[in-house]
Amino acid sequence: MLGGGVGSGFRYLVSLLGRKYFAASFPTATLLINISGSLLIGMILGYFTGHHPKNESLALLLATGFCGGFTTFSAFAFENLKLIQDNQAGQALLYICASVILSILAVWLGTKLVR
Repeated sequence: MLGGGVGSGFRYLVSLLGRKYFAASFPTATLLINISGSLLIGMILGYFTGHHPKNESLALLLATGFCGGFTTFSAFAFENLKLIQDNQAGQALLYICASVILSILAVWLGTKLVR
């Protein structure tokens, strides 16, 4: 919970900076958050998997907590990488397509339900 709160705070700050320095016609801040969050979760999980596998609490604080609060896209990216590394490219493609398409449809449905 602590990591998620800090991650959410950082997401808000990056969003403010993104709106200040980039054109509003493209969601640059969100793109930067998703890419940097994916890079960060890869670094965190790679580090803890390779160097300190016994410190699971800190790994969860940083990866699930901070990165989860900063962006849930980072977990999505990591899960797809694991599927690809496990020679399950078809499952990864299905997961990618289903996640993107169904999430967009869910947002659309949500907006229709509250109108």
